Amino acid sequence: MTEPRVMPLGPVMIDVPGTDLTADDIRRLMNPLTGGVILFTRNWQSSEQLAALAGRIHALRSPALIVAVDHEGGRVQRFREGFTRLPAMRVLGREWDRSAQHAKRMAQEIGFVLAVELRAHGVDLSFTPVLDLDYGQSSVIGDRAFHADPYAVSELARSLIIGLKEGGMSAVGKHFPGHGHVQADSHLAIPVDERTYAEIEALDLVPFTRLAQAGLGGVMPAHIIFPRVDAQPAGFSPVWLKTILRERLHFEGVIFTDDLSMEGASVAGGVVERAQAAVQAGCDMALVCNDPDAVDRLYKDFQHALSAVSLARLARMHGRADARSMVTLREDTRYAAALRAIAGLGEDSGQLPLA
Repeated sequence: MTEPRVMPLGPVMIDVPGTDLTADDIRRLMNPLTGGVILFTRNWQSSEQLAALAGRIHALRSPALIVAVDHEGGRVQRFREGFTRLPAMRVLGREWDRSAQHAKRMAQEIGFVLAVELRAHGVDLSFTPVLDLDYGQSSVIGDRAFHADPYAVSELARSLIIGLKEGGMSAVGKHFPGHGHVQADSHLAIPVDERTYAEIEALDLVPFTRLAQAGLGGVMPAHIIFPRVDAQPAGFSPVWLKTILRERLHFEGVIFTDDLSMEGASVAGGVVERAQAAVQAGCDMALVCNDPDAVDRLYKDFQHALSAVSLARLARMHGRADARSMVTLREDTRYAAALRAIAGLGEDSGQLPLA
């Protein structure tokens, strides 16, 4: 077996098109600019294949590339067969209205199940929880949001994060400072939120503020322009990322961009300009998904190395080394108890093509 090549993580997370690695995939993954891989439903064929794919990615380099996925529950759950069908987070919000304590317990159990099942397949990280508020306006957020009440969102997300941590996984809150108030989908448009900073701070920022020092390992900013705060979308804005998130909220975790291939990122220019604007604004890692040609263009012209601080932040994103296999997990009493606790909560509301 070939020894992994020793090289530091880079500032870009990319995807791969299939269920195994091609020569082109390996070429891109071995580029010094690569720091991680995000998986999608198309990368799943079976539990054994998914674990093998993650293992092959991990074996390429040391430290190993971070293997991530958007796996929230509800319509954004990339892997279905062989995994517990998890509910949309709005289900927990409805449960909160009946019994806050029970809802928090369910959130913790869901976080645990989500984490241990992904870790059993070699996945290090899920981009969850969604911390956006449910204003009833955003179709792309919709039932992915826990609740309209920022306190409820904070408490349910805190419990989910505890469960994730119990399962050996860090948490990434999204979409800073809040995507729920705009109708436009940033995958397809450039949303604009005309509210003042004071209005955003009083509501949407509450979960991020409360969780910044409570176990939130990462944050993903939104491709949304808040013109009364800054002319740049939040993910390209030093005001939002450096002044507000880092300095005011004292957040010390990883800042991931949302996918730079999305239409909401187009205001920054081409893929090279988007990545440059993101890292200059304060992002640690840039995601470029569903466009391998864009990755090649980026790697031709982009020059950036992660600082020691960013590398230390990313090191904390890796799942623990002693993750159990699904065979071992099925014999675990903690896992069995969590499954019994959340039985009946799952709902199938379809899937989004991107998240």
